[in-house]
Amino acid sequence: MALPFLRPGDAPAFKLLAALAAMFGLMAVLVHSILFMRFIQPLGMDAPPDRFSEARAVEHVRVLAHDISSRQEGSPGLREAARYIKAQLETFKEQAGPNITIEIEEPSVAGSFNMMFLGHSISLGYRNHTNVVMRISSADSQDSDPSVLINGHFDSPLGSPGAGDCGSCVASMLELARLLVNSGWVPPRPIIFLFNGAEELFMLGAHGFMTTSKWRDFIGAVINVEASGTGGPDLVCQSGPGSWPSRVYAESAVYPMAHSAAQDVFPVIPGDTDYRIFSQDYGNVPGLDIIFLLGGYFYHTSYDTVDRLLPGSIQARGENLFSLLKAFTNSSSLKTAYERESIAATAGKHEDDRAVFFDYLSWILIFYPRSVADLLHCVPIAIFLLMPLILSLSNSGSRSCFAISLDFMKGIILHAVGIILAVLCPVFFSILRLLFSSHAMNWFAHPFLAFAMFVPCSLLGLLIPRMIWRQFPLSQDNSVAKISKEVLADESRFWGAFGCYAILTLAYFCAGLSGGFLTFSLSASMLLAWISFCLVVKSSCCQSLRSTIIYVIPLLPCLTYAVYFGGLLIQFLIEKMGMMGSVPSPYGFFIPDIIVSAVIGVATGWCMGPLIPIYGCWLAKSSILKLLLHLTVIAMALSSQFFPYSKDAPKRVVLQNTYLTHGSNRVVEARYDFSVVDSNALPYLFKYAPEVARELDVGSDFSLEAADPSPRQTFMALFPVSFMFSGSLKFSARSDEIMKHYQHLPHLSASKPQAIGKESRRVYVELSLGSLEEVWVAVLNVTGPLSGWSFADQALPVPETADGGPPSYICRLSGSSSENWTFWLEASSLEDLRVDVAVLDQYMVGAAKKLKGLFPDWVDVTAYSSFMSSYTF
Repeated sequence: MALPFLRPGDAPAFKLLAALAAMFGLMAVLVHSILFMRFIQPLGMDAPPDRFSEARAVEHVRVLAHDISSRQEGSPGLREAARYIKAQLETFKEQAGPNITIEIEEPSVAGSFNMMFLGHSISLGYRNHTNVVMRISSADSQDSDPSVLINGHFDSPLGSPGAGDCGSCVASMLELARLLVNSGWVPPRPIIFLFNGAEELFMLGAHGFMTTSKWRDFIGAVINVEASGTGGPDLVCQSGPGSWPSRVYAESAVYPMAHSAAQDVFPVIPGDTDYRIFSQDYGNVPGLDIIFLLGGYFYHTSYDTVDRLLPGSIQARGENLFSLLKAFTNSSSLKTAYERESIAATAGKHEDDRAVFFDYLSWILIFYPRSVADLLHCVPIAIFLLMPLILSLSNSGSRSCFAISLDFMKGIILHAVGIILAVLCPVFFSILRLLFSSHAMNWFAHPFLAFAMFVPCSLLGLLIPRMIWRQFPLSQDNSVAKISKEVLADESRFWGAFGCYAILTLAYFCAGLSGGFLTFSLSASMLLAWISFCLVVKSSCCQSLRSTIIYVIPLLPCLTYAVYFGGLLIQFLIEKMGMMGSVPSPYGFFIPDIIVSAVIGVATGWCMGPLIPIYGCWLAKSSILKLLLHLTVIAMALSSQFFPYSKDAPKRVVLQNTYLTHGSNRVVEARYDFSVVDSNALPYLFKYAPEVARELDVGSDFSLEAADPSPRQTFMALFPVSFMFSGSLKFSARSDEIMKHYQHLPHLSASKPQAIGKESRRVYVELSLGSLEEVWVAVLNVTGPLSGWSFADQALPVPETADGGPPSYICRLSGSSSENWTFWLEASSLEDLRVDVAVLDQYMVGAAKKLKGLFPDWVDVTAYSSFMSSYTF
């Protein structure tokens, strides 16, 4: 039976659409196998000793993530993990030959400093955090030789076994250390392995190393390994200062996975890594930040287990790192801090040459320095500007250069409108769907739904301008030029699209960004495709299906890369949407769908945009547009049948068992505070978790308006992560059980204020953590006329203001010790200083554990106890 919207003569258009779907489908299959490391063969336990073995590394992960119960600060498992790592290193030291020197240290670091994190100012004080350090060098090396530092952290986030983040990093480093000893290769420069024990507490282990280690000034390069998931591409997300670290990577990586464009977007991602400490805040050390990108569903959850690790990922990482260490230690650019400063002083400035680099399907890495990019990325716009003159001269001057330029500008506008509509159409349909849906993010556990819903309507938007302006408004007189209107229109559309990408490439260049290779590759490929197309059309004297096929052949490598890059970006984004934070209703309900639909629209425009100038005449038919509209409506209707979450894509919930205390042994109030970090709010959660609702005495008519809100200040122990919460709610809880477990609660005490001027005074304060056993962090929030304190070299951070309240200064304190924290606060007037204290303890009473256990398996609950109190001095 014929489709109701199929018209006579439309069969070639549908065949072309089917052929394009098949072509991009095959590309997607290839890209999927690459992104999920299907092309890597992991080596087993029986691998030769001179080869990196993923199986051996995974055994280390199994010990760290499962045999050891937990690796959070304040828990006994963190100390046990440090002992395990050191024992492994001692074993490698015993195996080392006489031509290798190995030094092992286990320093306990302490310090205090200010920083900006997630856009908020904070002060950090820490003590007794453990690092494990191994320095391996040739027997005749000197302590002053420039060295290569490789860093990974062995602490894990709250409530997570941390197999991926970052047990996989530590395991890779342990297997790499064994390989260095057993391979017979003697490093020409020293290599330092830093296993730091406090990254999840805002990079304290790295800070402690860079401020106290005797080797800090001799570090010539750093490789920071991290995990934002459980595997996939081990992407170079940041590099520098200077371009030589990325050049070394380009020359040596076995499985290159790097995009300089990642450096453009990394600053807007809510998070940070130790790389910041080494390369920016403390040291200005050149290096690479290498991160597992996929498996983000399990990042910072209780599902981050060994069985979630993507096979092949650790193998690729290990082989890359071994090759990188060889290349870095042999590089003539490896300099100590003193040598770098001397070179910078001689040159008059620090080198900041951000090179352009990108891998092609993990097969090769294309690299060119900024100086080359400055020239190369200006070529497309130069060609575009010269083409009207060339075309006018090539036709014996019968064509007006001005008229050609005017038609090209019309082509730019036409193509730009199509790209904009390719983004706006999926956004419009995503909003429309949510107006009739009870929940957002249906695609979260089912990424294919996002493509099914948003790709057809994005293609629809791309074709709408071509459909409306089927007759291209020419400024040229075709009778004078003796060229048909169709040829002139195709020419203008093509060069308009080419000019659009050339302008974007120039915009990247002018903005000083590193992602210009994306649009430059489009421009270059389109030029080759256009030359091939014109040659075929000239030989056959008309445009045909054959010429259309010829046009796409030179574009295939570029289109495959577009699918690769776009697929990686979309998959990463979808996985991260579960933890990007919630925004207050009603707008917060729409934001994740809008973001995902817009990015898919951009990717569709990138993949199909180069084809539209030639393929548009075939595809811009009402029957095709109706088909795309039908597919969009059907996909969105079917999506309502899919639940957004699963055990493989859990919803994240924060459960804080809050105790408001007075003094060291009195609980004033106890309650449960809940929050979520995506757009489906708590009423939605309780609707689909009836056991939890019954336990909290939540009825079927429960809503945010009828519930008791939990202010953001309640989650002060998580500051500044608490700014990602909205719509938090509180419920009553019992306090008697906690007092049976703890004899003393956290509290502040102060000695008599000491006057230091007419109105200035200094208050000496002591913080006792009471009987608490598993303290993760204590947070102080000081408001009032604070003019100084003893933290961070007596430097105050930038004050924070929240909800119109007074300026406040926030300090996070961490590190287990039997001694109390002692510090002083200085006030500039006699006005009261208010100090709010929040102490996060990982122990939970039985009732709270029971409540956590009632949640279904599609929910991951980060649960802890928070003891809060306020003082006035």
